[in-house]
Amino acid sequence: MTTTSAGRGLRPAAGAAAGLPIAPSAGRWRPLGLADVTIDGGFWGERQALNHDAIIPHVDHWLEKLRWTGNFDRAADGTVATDRAGREFSDSETYKLLEGMAWEIGRSGDEVLEARFHEIAARVAAAQEVDGYLNTKFGRPGQHPRYTDFEWGHELYCFGHLIQAAVARARTVGLDDVLVGVALRAADHVCREFGPDGRQNIPGHPEIEVALAELYRVTGERRYLDQARLFVERRGHGTLAAIDFGQQYFQDDVPVREADVLDGHAVRALYLAAGAVDVATEDGDAELLAAVERQTRRTLARRTYLTGGMGAHFEGESFGADFELQPERSYSETCAGIASIMLNHRLLLATGDAVYADAVERTLFNIVATSPADDGRGFYYTNTLYQRFEGQMPDLDAPSVRSFSAARPPFFAVSCCPTNLTRTFASLGAYVATHDDDGVQLHQYAPSTVRAAVAGGEVHLRVTTEYPTDGYIVVDVLAAPPGDWALTLRVPSWAVGAVVHAGGAAAPAEPGYITVPGPRSGGRVELVLPMAPRWTYADPRVDAVRGQVAVERGPLVLALESIDLGADVSLARVRTQEPPVADGDRTLVPVRTVTLDDADWPYAAARPAGVDPEAGERLVPLIAYHQWASRGPSTMRVWMPEVCS
Repeated sequence: MTTTSAGRGLRPAAGAAAGLPIAPSAGRWRPLGLADVTIDGGFWGERQALNHDAIIPHVDHWLEKLRWTGNFDRAADGTVATDRAGREFSDSETYKLLEGMAWEIGRSGDEVLEARFHEIAARVAAAQEVDGYLNTKFGRPGQHPRYTDFEWGHELYCFGHLIQAAVARARTVGLDDVLVGVALRAADHVCREFGPDGRQNIPGHPEIEVALAELYRVTGERRYLDQARLFVERRGHGTLAAIDFGQQYFQDDVPVREADVLDGHAVRALYLAAGAVDVATEDGDAELLAAVERQTRRTLARRTYLTGGMGAHFEGESFGADFELQPERSYSETCAGIASIMLNHRLLLATGDAVYADAVERTLFNIVATSPADDGRGFYYTNTLYQRFEGQMPDLDAPSVRSFSAARPPFFAVSCCPTNLTRTFASLGAYVATHDDDGVQLHQYAPSTVRAAVAGGEVHLRVTTEYPTDGYIVVDVLAAPPGDWALTLRVPSWAVGAVVHAGGAAAPAEPGYITVPGPRSGGRVELVLPMAPRWTYADPRVDAVRGQVAVERGPLVLALESIDLGADVSLARVRTQEPPVADGDRTLVPVRTVTLDDADWPYAAARPAGVDPEAGERLVPLIAYHQWASRGPSTMRVWMPEVCS
């Protein structure tokens, strides 16, 4: 599906919130969306093109192949009770695909994709019941009644993704749309059923909170925000049934305002926190916002992998305890990475704190970018930091289990991650820049154009960069307002020694944000970030990687792969007396290997033999973590043991 210039007739809807996944009415900075920011090449431009050309059609194909989208047809014709396909939440995969399509149509104006969107939306609309209820798993003759399984039924979760797809549609083509109408009827149904005088339940899987808050922002209908607040405030009081994972799995053990860290199922926790930020921002609830900030800061400091991944446990897809960050058993679900981006970007808009933009960048480059295969037709669900066995290639004609990590399977029996990627890649432009009354702020770096209303006029910027290949970022001012304005640039936390060139002078740029006077039209600002590869050490409380070291270069986490080592990576030991070697675009590290003897018992009174003195030392190239397994199954590790003397 290649878009030509002739097929770009559709444009984002007009208005201040056009093309915006998140449009808070208050906060430190105001976001800029697809109508204002265009990524036109480079690392992220390539992935947006891949999403358009391969990922979206591939996901669409698999949803039809597995008959998940067809559930809506069977719901409409009355056969779904005996012929439904997929898990209880499979409706949500179609909704996420529709959201991805909506953002992509808004970004590229693809009229072929628009026609396909209409076709699917009509099938969804045909399945909606008179009172607004819409779910293919519950409520019809021969099925379980509505709202009889709040722990696992995912009805409200599915409503959330339906509403988010409709928000994307409203902000790209307008409110006069079939899917928007479906979502409004569904949202009104939810408000009637779960309002102050209705059912006092909460969903086992948060998601509807962010959706309702954003629908409020689209429509101005206060009842949607009030319902989002009710769902947030009701949580943490033991409403849901006790399960083996504990009620923290559902975030139903501690009220949101009282929690100190994100806990339980990682995606659920992050979606809930994002919804709480939305509610706090719209209502000026400083206490609630401070609570989510407290939880997020501690989670970033103690429960987040080097890659930005969240969720240490395969059991329950959950966070572990503080510093329980085992590389080999890291779950780091792709959806949790996307949810983390949603949360951290909201906190960035609310507070202006660079720590949240840093978290977005880390997760984008090392979780989101890692999931899709180079051809866009395979995905990682989990993102391990240590692959001990090469494993086998997946079956290309059947969905795989979630934990498959030897290569990127084409689809999964639980396939939330591929559909989540479609909406994330298509809406990436919304994470690049913000504005306020005084100027423009650049948070994520990509070749792009940025337009913003500032200081009584318009700022039009052209950003040129090959980031993350190098750290040279050029901002040309194509148009500037008549009055003074300010340009703010993020300096990543790792970029010690960065330099900014503005107004004919160079100055050091410390990590965080640096603001320079906005140039007149024709002016230029340059930011130079140091991109030398660097050793990274973990907090000593991370027992699983004590005595090991990782390598980063710019925003990229690097990895050692057996294809380059020529041996199993479990045998590698690195020497860290000097920095890693930069050889053009490559990073090399000095590696020796160990010789290990099999024994009848794996424990002994003496320390095992160390580095093989006959093996010698050689420089071995590392790869960007997001590229691992692109050359076939391999063993791989991010954290490498240091040479012991």
